[in-house]
Amino acid sequence: MSSRIALSGVRHTFWVRGDHDKQLREFVALDGLDLEVGAGEFLTVVGPSGCGKSTVLDLIAGLATPRAGRLTIDGRPISGPGLDRSVVFQQYTLLPWRTASANVEFALEAKGGLSKSQRREVAREYLELVGLAEFANRYPHELSGGMKQRVAIARSLSYQPEVLLMDEPFGALDAQTRERLQEELLAIWARTGTTVVFITHDIEEAVFLGQRVAVMSARPGRIRQVVDVDLDRSSAQESDLRATPEFARYRHEIWSLLREQHTTTHSKELAHA
Repeated sequence: MSSRIALSGVRHTFWVRGDHDKQLREFVALDGLDLEVGAGEFLTVVGPSGCGKSTVLDLIAGLATPRAGRLTIDGRPISGPGLDRSVVFQQYTLLPWRTASANVEFALEAKGGLSKSQRREVAREYLELVGLAEFANRYPHELSGGMKQRVAIARSLSYQPEVLLMDEPFGALDAQTRERLQEELLAIWARTGTTVVFITHDIEEAVFLGQRVAVMSARPGRIRQVVDVDLDRSSAQESDLRATPEFARYRHEIWSLLREQHTTTHSKELAHA
């Protein structure tokens, strides 16, 4: 596997105030974290709340700088945000005064190099990719939550980034909409070949989407294990992949890893109490 993204020995800390004395203390969010993501791979990252999943994404996006370790993309150090990477957050982050089409065009305006008519055509193409061509002239308040997130995905893909970073993008959606968007995202990934790093706390979502699932441990966060997921997703929209024995096996394996580390962490806390 050729590594598009590589994290080696990454450590990241925050300064936080104590609950009682209000003194600033260094909180270690990540320590000794190693991870590689292959070109064109769909990697999901799952772990308990507070384990540093979103921090990993911020570091890859260049929105934060690690205290130690090395982060590279295609062998080049990550020193800040870049047009080779795009981020989709859990919040829709759409501009309310712009239509769906104009929201997609906003990313193209920032990149530059296209005329107004070219930007409009590209926006139409990517709204069509996410199934929203007929809603191009609707404003965000006229769209459902799932539609807003699809506009955000279209905007993130419109300038053709090499890497798409997604931070629990479907977490606020109802179960039915979430599953439908998971299926659509797989179809988009298959067509575009974009490298995807997808953060989630949902084990089923991690297994359904990821070619590999990176399971994180907490306090401090690091990669506990990476599980290869070998499932036939070619007919995911026609058959219930989630109901297959293979899917259940992977789900149980990852659930067991998370449960095991929860038990270990709880025992350590009791020992120090």
